[in-house]
Amino acid sequence: MVTSSGPLAGVRVLELGSMYAAPTCGRMLRDFGAEVIKVEDPVSGDYARQWTPMKNGQSMGFARINSGKRSVAIDLRTTEGRDLVRRLAAQVDVVIESFRPGRMAEWGIGYDVLSADNPGLVLTSVSGFGQTGPYRERPGFGTVAETGSGFAYINGWPETPPTSPPFGFADSIAGISAAMGTAMSLYRRERTGQGDHVDIALYEPLMFIVGDMILNYTGTGFVQGRVGNGTGSASPRGVYEAADGKWLSIAASNQGIAKRLFAAMGRPEMIEDPRYATNEVRMQHNDELQEIVKDWVAGRTRSEVLAVLEKFEVVCSQVNDASDIVVDPHYLDRTLVELTGSEALGKVLMPGPVLHVKSYDGPVYDGVPSIGEHTGEVLGELLKLDGDALDTLASAGIVKVA
Repeated sequence: MVTSSGPLAGVRVLELGSMYAAPTCGRMLRDFGAEVIKVEDPVSGDYARQWTPMKNGQSMGFARINSGKRSVAIDLRTTEGRDLVRRLAAQVDVVIESFRPGRMAEWGIGYDVLSADNPGLVLTSVSGFGQTGPYRERPGFGTVAETGSGFAYINGWPETPPTSPPFGFADSIAGISAAMGTAMSLYRRERTGQGDHVDIALYEPLMFIVGDMILNYTGTGFVQGRVGNGTGSASPRGVYEAADGKWLSIAASNQGIAKRLFAAMGRPEMIEDPRYATNEVRMQHNDELQEIVKDWVAGRTRSEVLAVLEKFEVVCSQVNDASDIVVDPHYLDRTLVELTGSEALGKVLMPGPVLHVKSYDGPVYDGVPSIGEHTGEVLGELLKLDGDALDTLASAGIVKVA
């Protein structure tokens, strides 16, 4: 039995999702106290187990998203396996799934069936294009969401192609959004006793984030393009190279910060210059203003620039790589956690929860489950299956018992 003091303590989650977005939702809920039971294929497990980078056969990406979950190996391609899942769903608060829309219903374990068994159930569905609309049956991964949402079109420089990020950007945002929707539905259940069906499309949270470009086009007819490290909405802002070849960012995104930046540069009079007096005119003269800031930064080492900017309370940061982050005292104190219990990985650090709650110290990331590691104990606890029943299911290939 899993216990926790987190705000979601006592919530039990059945995770049918694989890969990235749906398991990210599961990790968000687990981070704040929920028990997460992860259902995997008995042979291959979650395909994310094959992601690189790896160390000693252990996928680091899988480890980060799935640490602390309980793995139950059930073959959903079988009638018996789907029946086990239906029975498990009657014993949990939340089911997370990432199949194509309609697949769960075809299997006889759609929301109508599961909620009839368990009226308070929250079913959270993550799919490429959502449960409704003309594209609902299309398959979708994060790359498709990043391009279809408009993000890739505005990411990069004018002279470069549209650029998708080298990490699971859309998947991560969708997973976090799915966790928010799940938590809202659980709150509603506390008031009404009724469950709900949460519908997350991979592209939608990302389209929300880049939504100003859509509003701008429908309001003015302007199609936003790629502007490199600028936002296209505030100046001066960007990433700059210092004299020692190291990089830093500056974000003078409001009037007060712009004024302090000019003072830090020894050019306080610039705020009175009609070319730089307001953000609107600064954007009109953004290229020349960026050159002024670029030249000023290039004349000093990064540490010198950051020291001056911090003195004048200008928003800034060094550009970190992973080796910078893991020795930074702030991140070590607040953000980074140790993933323990994995002989393959050894001692490693990773980011912990995405937010902090005063009443809760946070979870322990205590090992990465092997495929079916917890099949016996979970099916025994929740479905009261004894050893003989488990052996029969395992012999038929319906489950895998570690």
